[in-house]
Amino acid sequence: MLRQIKPRNARSKRALEKKSPKAIENPKTALFLRGTTCSQVVQDALGDLHSLRQPLAKKFTKKNPIHPFEDASSLEFFSEKNDASILVFGSSSKKRPHAITLTRTFGHKVLDMLELNLDADSYRRISQFKTKKFAVGLRPMLVFAGTAFESPVTNEWTLAKSMLVDFFRGDSASAGADKIDVEGLQYVVVVSADEPSGLGHGAPSDDPATAPVLRLRVYLIRTKRSGQRLPRVEVEEMGPRMDFRVGRVRQPDEAMLKEAMRKSKVGVEKTKKNIEVSAMGDKLGRIHLGKQDLKELQTRKMKGLKRSRAEEEDEFEGIEDDVVSEDERPKRKRKD
Repeated sequence: MLRQIKPRNARSKRALEKKSPKAIENPKTALFLRGTTCSQVVQDALGDLHSLRQPLAKKFTKKNPIHPFEDASSLEFFSEKNDASILVFGSSSKKRPHAITLTRTFGHKVLDMLELNLDADSYRRISQFKTKKFAVGLRPMLVFAGTAFESPVTNEWTLAKSMLVDFFRGDSASAGADKIDVEGLQYVVVVSADEPSGLGHGAPSDDPATAPVLRLRVYLIRTKRSGQRLPRVEVEEMGPRMDFRVGRVRQPDEAMLKEAMRKSKVGVEKTKKNIEVSAMGDKLGRIHLGKQDLKELQTRKMKGLKRSRAEEEDEFEGIEDDVVSEDERPKRKRKD
């Protein structure tokens, strides 16, 4: 049985209720961690990703002896302690320099992981672009360019697309999140993938030098006068500029993924069949009846609907005598 934590005071009770499962979950918080060996390039990249994720982000600066693909218990501990569903871990080693590992959890257990190796030569920070920055808390538009993201078979590219969508989507469960304000569309995140020659031939290569390239760009949207009703839209690179090579991948377990994708039925009104509501608010119902035989319709027995004796005799006049028996002939009542 699962261990049940009994709150000792009202404050701890509110904290437990906040972490408990809900029909509409809280927005995902991203936690940024660094390993014992982490290059300055990776630290700068974590800082830029942290600024893009604000305000749903937490960043730790201390070194942590974590090896995600060997032992993920430390990541699960940090996830439960900080109530974070997305973890971004940065490390650097001789075999895998400038590595950034994206991790998603379900129930504070690791669901899937993706390792991205950053190209230090082409990396540019946000501070290196002398452009206007977007406001904190806005949700970006996402563009995925490349046939690799449209693969019908689950691979490292479809996993990267799913993780990046979760990372940049922000708070999509709040009230009014389904309504779009044009003033809030201030920047766009473009993720493009090269066309690798060996796509879909198996697991991704462990050699970062031979892995295909995934490019991440962030552009600021500017609207200018065009002399027409619709404005002229231009984009200007805002940063950061990152080129990744796909490294190690840990695909989600099928049973855990099925449980994570299940939608709660709490608060969902069941639709009733054949019942509609008109524009005026009237409830209309549709009834389906089978084929009816009006000859067998039961009517009220009235004296005027009774058949006369003459009608009964006319009915049997056309029938031959050898076919109609004496019992079938209508019998006349004797008069006393």
